[in-house]
Order: sequence, then structure tokens, then C-alpha cells
Amino acid sequence: MQVPPGLAHKKDHVCLLHKYGLKQASRQWYAKLSDFLISHGYKHATTDHSLFIKFSHSKITALLVYVDDVVLTGNDLDEISNITSLLHDTFKIKNLGDLTYFLGFKVARSVTGINLSQRKYTLDLLKDTGMLDSAPVSTPMHVSKHKVVENTDILPDPTPYR
Repeated sequence: MQVPPGLAHKKDHVCLLHKYGLKQASRQWYAKLSDFLISHGYKHATTDHSLFIKFSHSKITALLVYVDDVVLTGNDLDEISNITSLLHDTFKIKNLGDLTYFLGFKVARSVTGINLSQRKYTLDLLKDTGMLDSAPVSTPMHVSKHKVVENTDILPDPTPYR
């Protein structure tokens, strides 16, 4: 480590690094990205501000932003290529290729369309809760039993179920 220029120091002193606030960094990045996309003809979706859409005649391009991931899709290959190169030039993004996993969804393509599956997410959830070896049932409670209401806590620790 080198001491910043202009800082008086002695050889037997140690620099203490203070944690500085980067809590706003993602918000600033999103604001910059949002301004960039809007300046290139994209509009915020009315129902989701992380979704940007651009219409051009019968063509559509959609860009979904989640933290620092961007999913880009559409039927206008020229616009996809154009916006990808502009994003790379401006933000130095890395193209990770075709989407395979996103927010717990597995994305599989075929000639008939796109298939979304949460199998891996569900198995991981069952594993984390210790229920991976549980047997499936059509109704998770006895239909012949009547519910008895007592004045006690139903679950001693409801945290895993939240």
C-alpha cells in the first residue's frame, strides 16, 4: 500500500482505512443505465421499472435489469446487436451468451418455444429445509381430522416458513 500524495506520514505509522459508503453505488449505476436507455429510445414499462421496452414498427426489444444483470430479448436482431455494442462501449459489460438461469428459473430453448422451470430452485429449497426425502402427498393434512383451535403458538419457530 502506498500513502496518498500530500499526506504527511512517518515510517512507523500505519494507515487505517475507513469504510466509505458505496451503498448508493447500485442506485447511481441504475440511474445512469436508465438515462442511457431512455436516451436511446427505450421506455420504462408501466408495471415494472426494471423493464425497458423499445418498439419499432412491428419489432420489439426488451431489457430487464436485476441488480447488475441485464437480460436482453426481442425480435429485432439489429437493435439487439446495436444496444449490446453501445452498452459494452459505455459500461464495459460482458455478454454471457444465451440465458440459462435467472432468478431461480432454468431457461431451456427448443424449436417449439421457451420452457421455464424451477426444478433446481425447488430441490434446493427442499434440501435447505431438510424435506428432500419427504414423500409427496396430494393433501398435506388429514381431511378426516377437525381443526382444533388452542391458545398456543402453532409453530414454535416460524422462521423457516417465512
